[in-house]
Amino acid sequence: MLSYLADYEYIWGPLRVLRYLTLRTLMAAGTATVVGFIIGPWLITKLKRLKFGQNYDDDRTGDLATRFDKKNTPTMGGVLIFVAVAVSTLLWAVPNVWIITSLFVYGALTAIGFRDDYLKVVHGNRDGISSKEKLFWQTSITAIALVLLATNPQSASHIRELWVPFLKDPVFLFTGAVGMILLFVMMFFWVVGFSNAINLTDGLDGLAIGCTITVALVYGIMAYAAGNIIISEYLLIGYVPGAGELTVVCGALVGAGMAFLWFNSHPAEVFMGDTGSLALGGLIGVIAFMVQQPLTLVIVGGVFVAEALSVIIQVGYFKYTRRRTGEGRRFFRMAPIHHHFQKLGWPETKVVLRFWIISLMCALMGLGTLKLR
Repeated sequence: MLSYLADYEYIWGPLRVLRYLTLRTLMAAGTATVVGFIIGPWLITKLKRLKFGQNYDDDRTGDLATRFDKKNTPTMGGVLIFVAVAVSTLLWAVPNVWIITSLFVYGALTAIGFRDDYLKVVHGNRDGISSKEKLFWQTSITAIALVLLATNPQSASHIRELWVPFLKDPVFLFTGAVGMILLFVMMFFWVVGFSNAINLTDGLDGLAIGCTITVALVYGIMAYAAGNIIISEYLLIGYVPGAGELTVVCGALVGAGMAFLWFNSHPAEVFMGDTGSLALGGLIGVIAFMVQQPLTLVIVGGVFVAEALSVIIQVGYFKYTRRRTGEGRRFFRMAPIHHHFQKLGWPETKVVLRFWIISLMCALMGLGTLKLR
């Protein structure tokens, strides 16, 4: 919105700086941080007054919950992140199909997560919305996002290209009806998969949002590179006109993430809940597709992938051993894997900091794929 002020540089020359994507990204990050700090205390107070607290009285936490009383800590903190990102993006990004699609996916998944959290904390429904209902809405959101991208002239040809890390040309083009079905299936698994992966990671104070910040930083750089014809040609990656504006979204996500981390750091004053985790995973997943780096997300989001795999391995191994021996055994002491290290005696803060370090290493490796082609 504010970028349009650059058209009035003839009235006041300094307004031309609003044309610079780097400046608008920095301003988006700063704006999101300020908005987060402003609404954070109010939101936490409001959630406490409404008694929207996370329920830890279940067998999934066991003795871990006794290390710090988190029972009355409010959830739905993802609202803070969403408001900060949405306000900042609307102020500093130039509207195009990439921005509209990202905000649609983020807003719609935030609404689903909010409904899920609301049923859990207000109505006492431990499972929240049914898995079928959640799957229906996630499928619908992915389908609408794909239609937006596939029918817009600015994005139609680019969204059909599948790029693989370390290769300088697209390896596959999603053409025809079959190609679009394959593209939908792949996008669906990315949006839903990373939504669930961040949801699983969100088990310790600051863990999920800290890793999300590093992923957002990397994809901000990738979006900038993809939207710049000179840099994209130099790095031998796909040039996606207009996708550079997603740098603003990623910058806003970094700023909002830092503000949320201020309140979510140990001991947490608020949790993001499904309101945050489901939406953040979907947003990152769809951005990865729009900047033609979906498979790179497996590297950059290595912590999220490891968390999800640990649950899959745990469940699969338990079922396998129960069939073979009649008694199910666990591969890890507890899953997701961050709880495994807690069971080994690591303090919560040590687990979080070490996972942040791993996340940063994964981010650097993901950036390395831009040059190694």
